[in-house]
Amino acid sequence: MKLKELFSDINPYENKLHKPYIIAEIGVNYEGSMELAKRLVDEAKEGGADAAKFQTYKADTIASKNSPAYWDTTKEPTKSQHELFMKHQGFWKDEMQELKNYCDHIGIEFLSTPFDVESATFLNEMMDVFKISSSDITNKPFIEYMCSFGKPIILSTGASDLSEIIEAVSWIEKLGNPVALLHCVLNYPTPDENANLGMIMDLKARFPDKLIGYSDHTLPNDMKVCEIATLLGSIIIEKHFTHDKSLPGNDHYHAMDKEDLKLFRKNLDSTFEILGGFKIIALEAEATSRREARRSLVATRAIPKGKLIDAADLTFKRPAHGVSPKYIDSVIGKIAATDIAEDDVIVWKNIE
Repeated sequence: MKLKELFSDINPYENKLHKPYIIAEIGVNYEGSMELAKRLVDEAKEGGADAAKFQTYKADTIASKNSPAYWDTTKEPTKSQHELFMKHQGFWKDEMQELKNYCDHIGIEFLSTPFDVESATFLNEMMDVFKISSSDITNKPFIEYMCSFGKPIILSTGASDLSEIIEAVSWIEKLGNPVALLHCVLNYPTPDENANLGMIMDLKARFPDKLIGYSDHTLPNDMKVCEIATLLGSIIIEKHFTHDKSLPGNDHYHAMDKEDLKLFRKNLDSTFEILGGFKIIALEAEATSRREARRSLVATRAIPKGKLIDAADLTFKRPAHGVSPKYIDSVIGKIAATDIAEDDVIVWKNIE
């Protein structure tokens, strides 16, 4: 399924869970190398991601030179946002088009988060859906500019209070764009105890008509955080992606790799097999139990033909081969049409 199809094909009010659309957030983990970028796309596809997502920015348009770090500087020692972005900027329109073409070739959806008007403009030609970073949730002019293309919006909500989310959603809705909201915590990395996945439930309650998902910054470990987010109703799961989690700096240290992604997919398959259906029905596998473990009306004593059956003539025992006890009121007061022996299961032909 393509990302834009989620907005038309999934009903947020529907009382069921869905296997999530998984976005492998490569970001700039390709370290300026097209060869590595394509390798990461290959590994995202191999791991089972639905989309490979990048980030498109220039240091001079995303951060002032006086912009302090907000990440774990023991993992990424660069203490200036501008300095870090200078290290990793580089891929622009031509490179993004090459990656878009490569994603199309191998069968994975291409996405990139724009961080300025110029990149949003050229990425519009390559994507059906725009992703807006948590960092831009209060950036009204930029949100409105991306909405001007008339495409669905995915908005991350990290570090936001409820009023800020409501306000950003109002800007998007005013322009008529469908919007999905991703719960997100802006700790890099996010300790499991800070993941606050319960906020997913609040987003679902506050925005019942919206698709809700999760953008994860916890350490991958056994991928249980993303699995729990799915069970809470996340329809989109986004997580940073790398080929080598041991690499220093940037987003490698809290990213998943293809083996983590495979594990997540395997766990999801097992979990959804256990979940089964989302409507209450008696299963075919229970047919024998329905027949043998439920009860029938049974004679407590011999009931001669012609006798008026009363309550003392009846009890209820297994199996359910005869008249169900739920029909006892229809049996009491009727005349026995045949002789009925003690402990016989009552069947309808025994009754006039």
